[in-house]
Amino acid sequence: MTINGGISFWYATDRTAPATPPRAPLTGDATADVVIVGGGYTGLWTAYYLKSSAPSLRVTVLEQKFCGYGASGRNGGWLYNGIAGRDRYAALHGREAAQRLQRAMNDTVTEVVDIAAKEGIDADIHRGGVLEIARNPAQLTRLKAFHAAETAFGETDRELYDATAARARIGVADAVGASWSPHGARIHPLKLLKGLAAAAERLGVVIHESTPVTEIAPRRAVTPYGTVRAPYVLRCTEGFTASLKGQKRSWLPMNSSMIVTAPLPPETWERLGWSGREVLGDMAHAYMYAQRTADDRIAIGGRGVPYRFGSRTDNDGRTQPATIEALTALLTSFFPALTGTEITHAWSGVLGVPRDWCASVTLDPATGLGWAGGYVGSGVATANLAARTLRDLVQGDSTDLTGLPWVGHRVRRWEPEPFRWLGVQALYTAYRAADRHEAATHSPATTPLARLADRISGRAH
Repeated sequence: MTINGGISFWYATDRTAPATPPRAPLTGDATADVVIVGGGYTGLWTAYYLKSSAPSLRVTVLEQKFCGYGASGRNGGWLYNGIAGRDRYAALHGREAAQRLQRAMNDTVTEVVDIAAKEGIDADIHRGGVLEIARNPAQLTRLKAFHAAETAFGETDRELYDATAARARIGVADAVGASWSPHGARIHPLKLLKGLAAAAERLGVVIHESTPVTEIAPRRAVTPYGTVRAPYVLRCTEGFTASLKGQKRSWLPMNSSMIVTAPLPPETWERLGWSGREVLGDMAHAYMYAQRTADDRIAIGGRGVPYRFGSRTDNDGRTQPATIEALTALLTSFFPALTGTEITHAWSGVLGVPRDWCASVTLDPATGLGWAGGYVGSGVATANLAARTLRDLVQGDSTDLTGLPWVGHRVRRWEPEPFRWLGVQALYTAYRAADRHEAATHSPATTPLARLADRISGRAH
């Protein structure tokens, strides 16, 4: 029987949970130098870097449930160099500025790996890179364009594979090509999250769990149990931002779902390959993402039901049975030998999507309000870069990070309901239809329906 929900597979199999008591909630009004709203990667990395660079700072983190309840404890475990909005930043600020942002992201993968080693965090990290597969002629056309674009942005160590070489890396059915980047690693997202929280606390960061913030205002974060006042209030809430007062239309909480198989025997891995333990993606419009876990399962994810009316979030990770069926079909489409393999866990979570699909970092010195996010599913590494940037902004330092083009970026709000829901449903209906059309026709050109959907959604720049 598939366990559906339980936050995520990472939580359901967490053997340290009984030994990790919940952190105490806020018990009254308090003060700090910096208050951070959100106990995920962005919030905890920001707290960690602030206390590391300025130990005297009083840093408090407020988390509505428990650290890692959101995307940081549910994601697919891709630590890689992708960042949402790079092409738009190139159009707005010039190609050189966008190249600096990309180089910073390349370096961020190494930064996370190095800090994990420094802090003794065993997060099942394996730096096998990122393999992105094309499975039909239209996907191959996009793959080659993608590879050329990444190379032009300075990733000269990326490799392009034909069908034979692609299948030699990972035995994906119908693979016609692939692009591999060394700037990626497989991780266990919860182990990284828990290790990071512990490292921040060792530095003196105060973390209050079970403390929902209902309102963020200049120099204060309001909760049912008291108000924390601080010169700086940083919003690090990603897909849960819409639950805050006044933020309903800031970032759309996009849903993503995952399944994971039972551990696969050695003879199955002999057929599949995947000895490099690369993280795996594809060039479909409704794309997938996967990893080979440390205990030899395959965890694979995709959109499922992309958005819930009114920017609602899920119920502790539970996903729809139809989504489990769709992801299982996707798994066996990629790996026919896995037909009938047990699916042990399924779950879902939300990620933050700005209206222009651009991640950003902002701090207003006049009000002390700052925020980072809108990672559009690429947040495992991006959160670290955002956190180091927030650190520099709070400290008033002018650095290479504060000069990156995503700093201070503003974007218009999402449309009100029901237009928001109708638009997202139509968008992903179009993308799935485009994927089916491309698979059936074997045309090398991207279907016009997908190009139209990109323009309407704001993904095309």
